[in-house]
Amino acid sequence: MINISEVIETNKMIEKENLDVRTITMGISLLDCADGNLDRLCQNIYYKITKYARDLVRTGEDISKEFGIPIVNKRISITPISLVGGTACQKPEDYVKIAKTLDKAAQELGINFLGGYSAIVSKGMTKSDELLIRSIPQAMAETNFICSSVNVGSTKTGINMDAVRLMGEIVKETAERTKDKQSLGCAKLVVLCNAPDDNPFMAGAFHGVSEADAIINVGVSGPGVVKYALEQIRDANFEVLCETIKKTAFKITRVGQLVAQEASARLGVPFGIIDLSLAPTPAIDDTVADTLQEIGLEHAGAPGTTAALALLNDQVKKGGVMASSYVGGLSGAFIPVSEDQGMIDAVDCGCLTIEKLEAMTCVCSVGLDMIAIPGDTPATTISGIIADEAAIGMVNQKTTAVRIIPAIGMKVGDNVEFGGLLGHAPIMPVNTFDCSRFVNRQGRIPAPIHSFKN
Repeated sequence: MINISEVIETNKMIEKENLDVRTITMGISLLDCADGNLDRLCQNIYYKITKYARDLVRTGEDISKEFGIPIVNKRISITPISLVGGTACQKPEDYVKIAKTLDKAAQELGINFLGGYSAIVSKGMTKSDELLIRSIPQAMAETNFICSSVNVGSTKTGINMDAVRLMGEIVKETAERTKDKQSLGCAKLVVLCNAPDDNPFMAGAFHGVSEADAIINVGVSGPGVVKYALEQIRDANFEVLCETIKKTAFKITRVGQLVAQEASARLGVPFGIIDLSLAPTPAIDDTVADTLQEIGLEHAGAPGTTAALALLNDQVKKGGVMASSYVGGLSGAFIPVSEDQGMIDAVDCGCLTIEKLEAMTCVCSVGLDMIAIPGDTPATTISGIIADEAAIGMVNQKTTAVRIIPAIGMKVGDNVEFGGLLGHAPIMPVNTFDCSRFVNRQGRIPAPIHSFKN
């Protein structure tokens, strides 16, 4: 039974501590849409998405009003398009036509983003995969709601360095194609290692082939709630600190579980997973960086940051798995620079560097996320950064990612403004020493020895 004190506590978390359900994401399989004729394929895709998700936005709004729980985003993830368009698409422009069809469906449905303009190339690239990847810059420039992801490695397969090299070029071209929007296209493009099949968060969301025809995944968030809870036990020992984070994460996840069950029942779509990641916003007191400061750091990036983040991530997961039997996705703490005002402040004061962020990704949910760098950064340097993050994911059997924005025409000290949830970001310096001989080698980095488990 839920007692009145728990109701009051939850209301306070929503009203004063920025608790929200960050997203309801409907995953839709498009495998049965495949057709050798491009026009028919686009028609099949448009029909299926609009049929399944026609009530998604309204349902999210109804649940939000009835329960008083903010639901920030309503999103869709789809089967990686390289798996669907292989027969019909003979050139990159064919894939762009699919992207525009997806964008039209997203606009009609009123959703925030649609993820799954994706390819899984962790061991090798098919012709279809490569065509889709080469279409990404144009697709990101000519659509508004589409997010793209490419998985270039895994613990089981190693790292596809041919794909890593290509993605450095694609990121740079995407930046050029969208330079009139401060290279915004790169904010909707992420390169992953060990990508999960059930992630509800953009830009890396896609509907994996192991999933049902349609599912509902929910992503909850509440760094502000965790920060407030820690303020009540300031300077307590580590045992009390960990217990407080764990109990708070339990409460946050239960809110997400309620929303997920309601959305599943009302839409007639099976419930998939709860992703209990702490996802920050540009709002004051709703940042992971501020939570790390409350743990005891002057700024994110100070000595002890990686340990504090590891503690936070672990306790969030321990609390969440007790609250729901179906925890999945990424589930941990996101550290995107542009979306976290505390991270931005740490960069501005010189405390936080790309190298420190890379170390932090060893223990957090994702990786180098929403980082703006000088627009003249070479594609090979971007590939080197992607390779470093993929290696961390591969060796540590975790998801890592790179969502990096080489802002064309900008240099260190400038600031790029994306607006809304994507926020703004200072241009961060990048190591300028050359790695081109390394990334231009052909082939793949083999899987680590501990991957051989059967």
